Amino acid sequence: MVDEEVYRKLFVEESRENHENIVNNLLALESGEDQQAAIDEIFRSAHTLKGMSASMGFDAMEHLCHSMEDVFSLIRSGRREVTVSLTDLLLTCTDAIEEMLDEIEAGGASSDEASGSLVQELRAFTEEAPDDEQETPHKAVAAVEGVGGPVYTLSVAIDPSCAMKDVRAMLLLQNLDEIGTILGTTPTRDLIEDGKFDGPIEIRIASEAGEEALRTVASGTEISLLELSLAPEVPEETQKPEPPAPKPARGEKSREIKNIRVDIQRLDQMMNLVEDLVINRGRLEQIARKHGIKEFDEALSMIGRSVSDLQNLMMGIRMMPLDRIFNRLPRVVRDVATHDGKEVEFTIEGGETELDRGMMDGLSDPLLHIIRNAVNHGIELPEVREANGKPRKGSLRLTARRDKDNVIIEIEDDGAGIDPEKLKDKAVNKGIMTPEAAAAATKEDLINLLFEPGFSTAETITDISGRGVGLDVVRQTIESLKGTIRVESELGSGTTFELMLPPTMAIIDVMMVQINGRRCAIPISNVVEVALARPEAIHRIGDAETVLLRDEILPMYRLEDMFGRAQKSDTLVVLQNSGRKCCIVVDTVDGQQEVVVKPLSRLAGSCRGISGITIPGDGEVVPVLDVNTIV
Repeated sequence: MVDEEVYRKLFVEESRENHENIVNNLLALESGEDQQAAIDEIFRSAHTLKGMSASMGFDAMEHLCHSMEDVFSLIRSGRREVTVSLTDLLLTCTDAIEEMLDEIEAGGASSDEASGSLVQELRAFTEEAPDDEQETPHKAVAAVEGVGGPVYTLSVAIDPSCAMKDVRAMLLLQNLDEIGTILGTTPTRDLIEDGKFDGPIEIRIASEAGEEALRTVASGTEISLLELSLAPEVPEETQKPEPPAPKPARGEKSREIKNIRVDIQRLDQMMNLVEDLVINRGRLEQIARKHGIKEFDEALSMIGRSVSDLQNLMMGIRMMPLDRIFNRLPRVVRDVATHDGKEVEFTIEGGETELDRGMMDGLSDPLLHIIRNAVNHGIELPEVREANGKPRKGSLRLTARRDKDNVIIEIEDDGAGIDPEKLKDKAVNKGIMTPEAAAAATKEDLINLLFEPGFSTAETITDISGRGVGLDVVRQTIESLKGTIRVESELGSGTTFELMLPPTMAIIDVMMVQINGRRCAIPISNVVEVALARPEAIHRIGDAETVLLRDEILPMYRLEDMFGRAQKSDTLVVLQNSGRKCCIVVDTVDGQQEVVVKPLSRLAGSCRGISGITIPGDGEVVPVLDVNTIV
């Protein structure tokens, strides 16, 4: 039972990789980018997926992949052209495969309810294809009596880090069996099935599929094709499909295992232990200061360095490239553009930029919503663009980069832009702003209305967007990740959404301060300086206080609604976020400290202005200010 679960888990992991590869290369194939390379990648992944599903007994997925493979073969041979309708059908098939994988991952079996009709549609495509004349090979090849096709010799290697190399090797042989007749293997099939082999596997196979097909099947996940050649001509008396005698083992250098797969839950557990070490290190530092024991200080210093190194190592392990979520978006752009009758060129840059895994899950939906909006609301129809002197095809660009300690993600389109007057009218009609307030509002104030719950400028409601919800949830999600979202737009020129995210959320440097006798932590990345305020520099504008500091007028907050009314103080902490500044009044500044930030519990819920809590070495629960919502 345990082995079955292990096999199932491995199957799902690798099948998702092959599924994603098929989707991405289908989009590349449709766009005309290096079509030969794209179809080879698709064929390889589809063939691997078919063989793996067959070996696991998932017949519905096997049949669907087999029918898809037939279509891909026709495309590769030039007997079928890639049309929009054919791409739509193949992408629908990939959706069905994804649903099957979800069912399998949940412990069920793949259902053939959705795949049956798709198989019939794929077969209709293949039956319409014209027959190809068989070409006769021009070079002399070996042949075996009773077996069709030339004979090839393949030498393949299974990655030493493969968890189940016997299963991987048997899958390879099974896939080869489908395109030819295996005449023999070294070592024998029995030894391969039992996993009793080291080094490469040599396979003699008679096949009419051709070298390219053999290369495709013999190259895949954890399998490397070392050599492929036509077998030499064999005397008639030996031309029988018998396995050859084992050859002496060749001297082979052992390869170091450089990569392993680790369950993400184990990484989370390790991260929790590292966080505990950081907390206890703080506690030990307090004890060391209290007792002043020299030997204890020296030992603690060494432990501190080791904890810091371990912490940095764990943070690095948890980092993942943004490509993991970016790669899903071209399909979204293609589907929305097709639905709306628009032409969109979508480019992605900076997908190698890394972000903490814990933030990846929360980032996926906001990006999806912004991308959908950009195509649905931002980019105009081709005819409208032409009338406005623009290219028929709109441009949508997704970029990611590092900026100091933050990750910046931008979604930029060259569409119609956001009309401030339209926003103003909508705000007044919905009662969000009075006519007087709307007239006095700045462009930035009006654009920020997009993030108000229930605010939408869509003239018609579609199943893509424009339901009046979404961007408010996007902002809440980004802020829950301790990030910010900003919008810039020029009417007629386009719109840019900028997301600024911290690379990690778990362990940060903070400044400890006291407000009304209570401790709170402020992320160091948001602190500009600590200053003293002169009474004559403090002014009141309406209900708000401001302070003149270094020739700048900054909003000043006392945070009395959070910490209660405090005694008068002249100590200010100047904060900055996304180019905006403000300052808060504090009693004292206790210094800088590295802490573990934990989210507020589900029982406590969310609290605007507080991003989480931390527990320093003395065990006190200290709130961490969310500067994003204050500035």
